[in-house]
Amino acid sequence: MITIWLGKTCLCSVCDAVGREIQRLPQGRPVVGVTSLDNHLYVLRGGKSSEQVEVYDIDSYCLQRCLTVHGLGNVSDIVACAYNRCAYISDWEHSSIHKIALSGDTITQWPVNDITSGLSLSLTHGVLVTCRHVLKIKEFTTDGQLVREVVMPDDVDTPWHSVRLSSGEFVVCHGVHDDPLHRVCLVSTEGHVVKSFGGPKGSSSKEINWPLRLAVDENEFVYVVDVNNRRVLLLSPSLTFVRQVVSRDQFTGQPLRVHVHVNRQHLYVADDVWKDGKCSEGRVVVFSV
Repeated sequence: MITIWLGKTCLCSVCDAVGREIQRLPQGRPVVGVTSLDNHLYVLRGGKSSEQVEVYDIDSYCLQRCLTVHGLGNVSDIVACAYNRCAYISDWEHSSIHKIALSGDTITQWPVNDITSGLSLSLTHGVLVTCRHVLKIKEFTTDGQLVREVVMPDDVDTPWHSVRLSSGEFVVCHGVHDDPLHRVCLVSTEGHVVKSFGGPKGSSSKEINWPLRLAVDENEFVYVVDVNNRRVLLLSPSLTFVRQVVSRDQFTGQPLRVHVHVNRQHLYVADDVWKDGKCSEGRVVVFSV
């Protein structure tokens, strides 16, 4: 089936196809974040270790080095910024952000004053921090100055990740366990839900069950990690279902993180295995989309 979007182009014309697996990176501690910059892929591992960020060559997938970031607690995400030549790490244990200057590995840290979750970049090359317990998106400059806060409505239970669009609006994923709604929402700059995909948790093509992370491409198509259904979905810019990008039989465990590299048309997905109620190990799987 061929799909043509007026004014926007879907990355894949065969809408019922799934992504083709290209590579599996080494198994290790659980993967809690993945991002890329230039010719490097940055993989953030969970656990309390000063060397939690693995740096891979993006062509060969060979491990180049590990970044030492002293003072990290339990972490939940990483995002790289080409403009500022740095990476930001979300440290939820210390309610803070660590900034790594990739040119020299200089590290700074600033408080968020709320438990942090997903990270993304602002339109002015700062960092957006989603704070799930207080239903807020906080925007900081690259130097850690708070620019603004967006408070979301009460029915946006447990927001995990937010990405700002060129319009200034936000795409937000929210919901976990017995929350009444599991959705991907378009949220205005005033914090109002404009439109949404999903509803009560489920497994059909119009439902999701624990949407944990998002990735948005250059045409503002949205990739959604649907954790408990063990799949990655693609939504249109208007938040309508396009196709399943990665299916449950392509994962060993559950997908927990996602990053899209638009130029390569590659999707990097964290595949983490749970044992005894805990995330015990994981790896990044690379898909062609």
